[in-house]
Amino acid sequence: MAANNTLIHLDGVTKVFVTDEVETHALAGIHLEIKRGEYVAISGPSGCGKSTLLAILGLLDSPTDGKYVLNGNPVENLKLAERARIRNREIGFIFQAFNLIGDLNVYENVELPLTYRGMPSAERRTRVQASLERVGMSHRVKHYPAQLSGGQQQRVAVARALAGEPAILLADEPTGNLDSVNGEAVMDLLSELHRAGATICMVTHDPRYARFADRTVKLFDGRIVEDGAEVQ
Repeated sequence: MAANNTLIHLDGVTKVFVTDEVETHALAGIHLEIKRGEYVAISGPSGCGKSTLLAILGLLDSPTDGKYVLNGNPVENLKLAERARIRNREIGFIFQAFNLIGDLNVYENVELPLTYRGMPSAERRTRVQASLERVGMSHRVKHYPAQLSGGQQQRVAVARALAGEPAILLADEPTGNLDSVNGEAVMDLLSELHRAGATICMVTHDPRYARFADRTVKLFDGRIVEDGAEVQ
């Protein structure tokens, strides 16, 4: 059988939130494929379902209905422990708020997810150093998040995501807390990682940053209304 280049496959994914007998249809009939090495931007107005979709892609939430195949494995019905294991090994997260731990230094923040794997310390050290070098932060290993600018914190967050050598990087509004100069710098870094072979899926509401991707998927009211896969 020929190797399948599809990394993420969603088929008919829906997400319904029910509160006080009110049903909110956050996603409706999402069909999406992301291939290895692609850089995909998910865009659309506030409340259109972007964050819900990213949470499902990152195994932080489950679809109400539909199929999700990640790296060849169906994941929509996995137990919590198995979802956590796959998240730790297959997915790198880059959040708008950086989500660094304040009382850990840069090195320790990047190392932490690797310790959850039970990885030997020598391998952890090699990976942490290599990923910090890739984002230009190897000179800051002893610094704490409060001693860094927002742009530097986001670079550390990218290094933390890279250290696990994930199948895909999921970025949720990675420039949202940055000024335009630092935002552009982080986008340049993501483009550089993509050119080096990384698969990236980024949620953004800003069309300036969506243009950095080589494909844009636009959501509106929980549905895909445009998929720029054909436009190159």
